[in-house]
Formats: sequence, C-alpha cells, structure tokens
Amino acid sequence: MRGWDDLYPLPVPPSWVPGAAVGILSLHFIQKLFFPYFWADLRYLLKVLTYGLRVEMYRLQGRVVTVLDKFVKLAEKQPHKPFLIYEGAVHTYGDVDRRSNRIAQVFLQHEALKKGDTVALLMGNEPDFIHVWFGLAKLGCVVAFLNFNVRFRSLLHCVSSCEPKILVVGADLLGTLEEILPKLQKDVSVWIMAKDSAFPGVHTLLDKIEAASEDPVPVNRCSANNLKSAVLYIFTSGTTGLPKAAVISHLQSLKGAAGLWAFGATAQDIIYITLPLYHSAASLLGIGGCIELGATCVLKKKFSASQFWSDCRRYNVTVIQYIGELCRYLCNQPVVSG
Repeated sequence: MRGWDDLYPLPVPPSWVPGAAVGILSLHFIQKLFFPYFWADLRYLLKVLTYGLRVEMYRLQGRVVTVLDKFVKLAEKQPHKPFLIYEGAVHTYGDVDRRSNRIAQVFLQHEALKKGDTVALLMGNEPDFIHVWFGLAKLGCVVAFLNFNVRFRSLLHCVSSCEPKILVVGADLLGTLEEILPKLQKDVSVWIMAKDSAFPGVHTLLDKIEAASEDPVPVNRCSANNLKSAVLYIFTSGTTGLPKAAVISHLQSLKGAAGLWAFGATAQDIIYITLPLYHSAASLLGIGGCIELGATCVLKKKFSASQFWSDCRRYNVTVIQYIGELCRYLCNQPVVSG
C-alpha cells in the first residue's frame, strides 16, 4: 500500500534557497553588528526626501507656501491652542496672529513701507519680538535680526549693511539705542516698544498697537512669489571681524522649520527655547519648528542653568534645544532633590 508521501511528495526547494537564506541571515547579523542604526537612518532619509519632494511639487505647481502661511492657517485651525508660554503667560495661536495683525496695521498706516523693504529688529527674547517679526512679514518686509550683545561700531555696521527703512528697538535696549542714535543714518525711522519716548524724533509703538485694528492686511502684501526670495537677515557673531548678514530665503526657512519634525517631534510636544531669537537655532528651528508641528513653545528671556530643569518640570517640556556648551553648563549644576 502506498503512503501519503508517495502520493503527494513534498516539494524540494531549489538548491540556491538554503544559500540565499544563510546569506540573508549573515547580512542581518552584519547589519546589526556594524550598522545598528541603518533602518532608522533610512526612515529618516526617506522622511526628509518626502518633505523635499512636497516642497518641490509646490514650486512646480506655482504654489509658494511659506512658514508665515502655515502659521496663519494654524491660527485659523487651532486659535485657542497655546503657541507661546512666556513667564507664565500663555499666548495662543489666535493671540499671536491678532497682535501681529495690529503691528502690521500700525506700520501700514504710519510708514511708507513697500513689499521687500528691510526692517531691523533689535529686541531680546519676548513675545513682542515674534509679534513684530510676524507683523512685518505680513507686510512682505525682510526682517533683519540684530544681535543685542553687539555694541556701538559693530551694531552701526549691522544696521548700515542691511539698509533698513525702520529700526524697531525693545524697551530694555534703550540704552543701546542711546549709544548709536547720534551716529544712525538720518533716513532710518526708529521705533521703540514703549508708550512714551525721551528721544527726539523716535516713534513709540505700544500706544499705537493698542489703538490699531486686528484686521488682516491685504494678502498680496505678504504673499511670496518665489521661495528663493529673501525673508530674513541673520547676522554672524563677528568673532572674525565685523558681523556679516546671512541672507535667509523662504526655502531655507522652510527647511529649518522642518528640523524638529524630521527628528520625530509632534504637535503634542512642548519645546523649550532658551537661546536668543536673533539666532537661527531659536528663530528658524525653534519658532519655525513649532509652526511646522503646530506645537507649543516655552520661551525664556535668557538661558539660566539654575532654572532650566525647574522650568522643564513646571511647563511639562518634552523637547529642548542644544547648542554649544549648554549641556555642559547643565551637567555642572548641583543635584537638587525632589
């Protein structure tokens, strides 16, 4: 009597199959041993390439979508979500959008600014830095971020090199303004973040913001025609000579804003920014990164190693930015219980 195996013999695999299996297993072990992050790196590369292809498709279709455009869309979509937390005060996406509209309206009414004009911004870390930045961007202006640690001759060089129509100065930097005001070009209109001015010919901004409309400015003012057109000037520190302005295009700002997203941050994250906003890490990667994600940013006036971790606990921070010696300063802090 014939058995089951005689009636239905098991198929014999081709002779190359065992060798291929051994080869695949060997490659797997070699990859794990010598290239343990290969698949994670590949996923990251594909993610970045996908983002780049999406931007390129926008360009080919004639659609120019900027970081500011993304912020305005988020302000419509999630107006009540916190965008900035500063010294305990919460500024929602809607709050920032409306206040930046007010600032845009002030300059629209009081200054003959044209699309593409440059405005220099000398301010420390505070919400109004972002309000002024966004308000001017809504007018289609190029904003030059000035390093407030640079003084007199170097600062005058920065102002003259970017040829601004307007210089906006924070209330805590009026002493710096007093130093350079006598030497400042006469065709630069100076505005301070205050309600009163002790300087002849210097305009005040805070009082006018309160009286301004929250209506958006005409869309054609802020719409970009080319992703390669300039949107920001960010100055070098001047360690090898006088500071030089790096010209940041809309495309570069989009790439910078994609950084946190590319590294896995999400809309649920809370990002802690202690670096100065005139620095690209804080403005492009930090603020721009929050916009790309639709996330929340905790903004610090200045970096404090002693307050860093307590701030992180207080605000439930999930993402921090690292640059230079920041981590060494944190590691040198004494251990605090509880």
